Amino acid sequence: MTIEEVFQDKTIKAKQKVSIIGDWLINNQLPIDELLAFADTQKAVNQASCIEAIEYATKTNATIANENVLEYVIHTLGGNEPRLKWESAKVIGNIAHLYPNNLDKAIEYLLTNTNHEGTVPRWATAYALGEILKLKTKHNTTLLPKIERLVETEENNGVKKKYTDALKKVMKS
Repeated sequence: MTIEEVFQDKTIKAKQKVSIIGDWLINNQLPIDELLAFADTQKAVNQASCIEAIEYATKTNATIANENVLEYVIHTLGGNEPRLKWESAKVIGNIAHLYPNNLDKAIEYLLTNTNHEGTVPRWATAYALGEILKLKTKHNTTLLPKIERLVETEENNGVKKKYTDALKKVMKS
């Protein structure tokens, strides 16, 4: 079965599609660059499912991601589609530790997305920023005070908890 066939098969539910493709990535049955090339030709809903499959796979094994993945999700993070924003942010959270010196643009887009009206994009953004903060890189000089301010202004407790958990881990060590 090919990626195209998975997406064309109406008997396969969306979450199943993500699992199938994510498992292909984990088991090296699908080159990640091939998935990115396919995703690039798709409408937002399928593109987001492709990114979600990458998120699913990188949660298990972050090293399947390469710099092309990072560049791709940074690009989609800056788009308009909420699901693309949140799936991309989760991938960044999963792989940031592999590319601590390539996160400037990601941080810029993530900070913009902290003001998104949707809770899910804000939660995923908080996850990604928290993971970046935990890396204790040069970014923390500017990121730490911004995240402390976000804790004060964020109204959703789930999003706020993502920030406070990251702050606690950074302050503890």
